Amino acid sequence: MKYISFAFFFVLTIIIGLVLSMQIDSIPPLGKLLDPHHGFWQNAYSEDQNAPEDLVISGLKNEVEVIYDEFLIPHIYAANEEDLYRVQGYVTAQHRLWQMDFQTLAAAGRIAEIVGPVAIDLDRTTRRKGLPFAAEQGISYLQKEDPEIYLFLEAYAEGVNAYISQLTEASLPLEYKILNYKPEPWSPYKSLLLLKYMADMLVGDRDLEYTNLRAMLGKDLFERLYPLFPEENDPVIESDRVWDFEPLPIDEPEELHYPSDSILLKALPQPTPGTGSNNWAVSGKKTASGNPILANDPHLSMNLPSLWYAMQLSTPDFSVKGATLPGALGVISGFNENIAWGVTNATRDTRDWYAITFKNPDRSEYLYNDQWVNSNIRIEEIKIKGQASLLDTVIYTHHGPVVYDRSFGAERKDTNYALKWTAHLPSIEQRTFLMLNKGKNHADYLQALDHYTSPAQNFVFASREGDIAMKVQGRFPLKWHGQGMFFMDGNDPQMEWLGYVPNEHNASSLNPQRGFVSSANQHPVTDAYPYFVFDHSFEHYRNRRLNQRLEEMEQITIQDMMRLQFDNYHLLAAEAAPVMMKLLSADESFQRKNEDKYWDQLAQWDFYTNPSQSAPTIFHLWWRYLYKSIWKNLDESGVPIVYPNYYQTVALITQDANDTIFDIRGTAKRESVNDHLKVSYDSMVVQVEKLIKTKGDYSWGTFKNTSVKHLVPNFEAFSYHNIQTGGGAGILNATSERHGASWRMVVEMADQPIAHGIYPGGQSGNPGSKFYDTFLNTWANGAYVDFGLNQPDIFRNPLFTTRFKP
Repeated sequence: MKYISFAFFFVLTIIIGLVLSMQIDSIPPLGKLLDPHHGFWQNAYSEDQNAPEDLVISGLKNEVEVIYDEFLIPHIYAANEEDLYRVQGYVTAQHRLWQMDFQTLAAAGRIAEIVGPVAIDLDRTTRRKGLPFAAEQGISYLQKEDPEIYLFLEAYAEGVNAYISQLTEASLPLEYKILNYKPEPWSPYKSLLLLKYMADMLVGDRDLEYTNLRAMLGKDLFERLYPLFPEENDPVIESDRVWDFEPLPIDEPEELHYPSDSILLKALPQPTPGTGSNNWAVSGKKTASGNPILANDPHLSMNLPSLWYAMQLSTPDFSVKGATLPGALGVISGFNENIAWGVTNATRDTRDWYAITFKNPDRSEYLYNDQWVNSNIRIEEIKIKGQASLLDTVIYTHHGPVVYDRSFGAERKDTNYALKWTAHLPSIEQRTFLMLNKGKNHADYLQALDHYTSPAQNFVFASREGDIAMKVQGRFPLKWHGQGMFFMDGNDPQMEWLGYVPNEHNASSLNPQRGFVSSANQHPVTDAYPYFVFDHSFEHYRNRRLNQRLEEMEQITIQDMMRLQFDNYHLLAAEAAPVMMKLLSADESFQRKNEDKYWDQLAQWDFYTNPSQSAPTIFHLWWRYLYKSIWKNLDESGVPIVYPNYYQTVALITQDANDTIFDIRGTAKRESVNDHLKVSYDSMVVQVEKLIKTKGDYSWGTFKNTSVKHLVPNFEAFSYHNIQTGGGAGILNATSERHGASWRMVVEMADQPIAHGIYPGGQSGNPGSKFYDTFLNTWANGAYVDFGLNQPDIFRNPLFTTRFKP
């Protein structure tokens, strides 16, 4: 009997061992993950525990000192730039390796290698948009045109790889253990992939939707509902700016032929609503100290690990501090001893679509200018975890890659659309930021921006000399009026871009009379600007609130600028809610309950969106249901469309409640806006009462449920939910459910810059570290940490020091 028992338990042990060593679907081998010597237990540490005092990296020319402050922010002191970037690579990888790796795999269309077939469509889309192709083009261009930047990128990669080479099974970042894969070597190509990833994150187009809308509505109604400029345009560059250059001539074709039929395609993902940013600078004449003050808060997806990694980089020639992008050189938004700068998305239309006609089913030739031209064919091998690779054939025309075709996203075999995008063109954005890092004055700032192309950004500037400036910078296609709003004929040379707007003609401002410069993703200029400017997603509320406050404010301090970044005033609600309530109050058919607490809360609301208030939730729901009710007629076509923006919707409600636009097709009655107001108000009441039953209250903070989530969506244990903070989309404090101020910085350009910064996360990418979420509560409360430049001999509150030796 004992032999039978022994045999049973022996076989059971083998089975358990095999099970623990196997990966089942997305579940990692549990034996490896639970191994006390190599598994997740080994990631339960903080970086200040047993921190190495000395490290050796091959390739260094001199010793490099890295001093960490109390928040784990590294301050790197190197004798030369090559050593500086080599150690920047090592230090960044120490804390953010998995994030760097995962984001560049996403940019390369390689996520299916890690998570399996669920990511196939994502990877195909990424490759068909041409992100890996663009990064390859960029590397070839850098090697030829800017060998110095390429050398620095190589040094950075060598630093990352020096860190990777000393990793053991036990010290691998936790995500590698859970997803069961290992890091591969870093390279300059990966750094460029990261920048292309950012370009893709911040650009969108509605050419497909606008093409359908134009066919559906006709030219006149389309232009009425989707005007190029709002009635109250408050642009990035002050309205009274005089353009003192001779613009390049642009000949608009006399006859243009657009598709007249609706197009049924699946639209590419667009930047998530709420993606945007604020930045501004005020001159010394408006500040209490007489020094310029600059502020920047990019609004992006709030993830853990954070998009940003704070750092100071110093050589004998310069010292710069701010937010870096893990995987890229230098500081992206920050300051040095002489200048400060920040960025917001310029939301310009730099992607266009062209209908392609192929000669034969093999698509080896396409029609251009009524002649057959050879195509280029690129085979994309998409590796898939647990399955055979997928081979995807992507056709490249001179316009760009054919994204939509018979094998991807198209209903008909004869449908082929190519994407033309400035991000495909060779560029050297890295040089822009490294030049800004060392810049001394406004001339240096302009020279640095000359190298910047994509994604288009509004660069704000302030200097110790007292200058403030703003420039809308990017490589902007030279277009005739209206070009690029709709799908175009790829055969017609008249549809080609005519070149690019010269850098010196890009909209800019230096020391304007009003005493400030600002941007919040709105229109860059008025219609007096001589070049065609278009985008589908310009902001209409944050910008006006920001400029209104900057106009009013005097004797401004750093604390004033911090409060402005955290401003919770809801301008959309302030303009829309009184009109909505006035219209319903005058409607005798609208019957409210005797004790309508929701109506009373709206009537008493001050239009601020603090987390404890309930009125913001009431308005948000009412507006959401109203907006959908007004425009649902447009959905009946069944093709991709986009609704008119909020600003235009409020304008229509305000101007004429009986406008035919509010009539609902298919009913005998002629509806007015009041009909939409009533049904949407009732829907709001039902939804609020559901919230009370399910969540216990309907306060704004609880309803909004601001969350900072891990980059892998289902890693909920490494995420934070229901963060109690105010604001929302379209508000200066643009903190919505998943998007918001990913980085806040305020800098006063005194003789010694005075700086404060914060972001929603922490320096460490390790969920087991106390530095994983260091700043989260501080950020949620609108507070900051001291972010001034530190010198090694007078360093404040060092956590530990590491010396890197050759």
